[in-house]
Amino acid sequence: MATITAADVNKLRTITGAGMMDCKKALVESDGDFDLAIENLRKKGQKVAANRSDRESTEGAAIAVVSADKTSGVVITLNCETDFVGKNEGFVKLATDLANQALNFDNKEAFLASDFNGITVAEKLIEQTGVIGEKIEIASFQKLSGAFVGSYIHAGNKIATLVALSANVAGGDEAARNVAMQAAAMNPIALNEAGVDASIIEKEIEIAKDQLRQEGKPEAMLDNIAKGKIQRFYKDNTLVNQDYIKDGSMSVAAYVKSVDGGLTVTGFSRVALG
Repeated sequence: MATITAADVNKLRTITGAGMMDCKKALVESDGDFDLAIENLRKKGQKVAANRSDRESTEGAAIAVVSADKTSGVVITLNCETDFVGKNEGFVKLATDLANQALNFDNKEAFLASDFNGITVAEKLIEQTGVIGEKIEIASFQKLSGAFVGSYIHAGNKIATLVALSANVAGGDEAARNVAMQAAAMNPIALNEAGVDASIIEKEIEIAKDQLRQEGKPEAMLDNIAKGKIQRFYKDNTLVNQDYIKDGSMSVAAYVKSVDGGLTVTGFSRVALG
């Protein structure tokens, strides 16, 4: 029987993130064989994951990270079952580490299959399911590229956003963060008019017409009045047309131009828990 020291337990804990007692038990069962202990912990994770596969995982951490050259970024949510786990410092660190790795991939599938300290990301999630005892998954993955990309994470890691600007200009860092904060707070459905699905506009037009009919407006006037309501819909629901939350006298597009006359917002990504 191998002698299991505190240093051995701590080493396994560092590698896997598992609890101290779980690590000690795994090492005892494996007679001090680290590889076998890690495999046993993963098997435990698989068992827990299978038992909790039908659970809802709507809590967790939303994380946004940007590349060193600020030309790309990624937003992900690492989801779990309870707010208690989602706020845990170790859980948020894992989410951040995973987001930094996700920067290297263009889609969720490639990211999940990538190597993360000797195992795949997908296997790491299963392992941590066993460690924490809750269903854990990457529920959201969005990548954004542009001439200049900035990020914002709302307090408590509930919402994370990215914004791409058309150029890297003086004041771009603050502008990108402010617009990313706007996207977090106001939850636009699209960047601009062109990004709104035609079916949404058709539905909004019909709703507007029904309301106008109930108000007794003549049928011949409905189309023109409805068009005006659609313009209001764009103003409320598209990022560049929304009133800028820090100065309601201008739109987001106007705010960005106040930073640099040629600057525009070229894209955004937003992920949220729940």
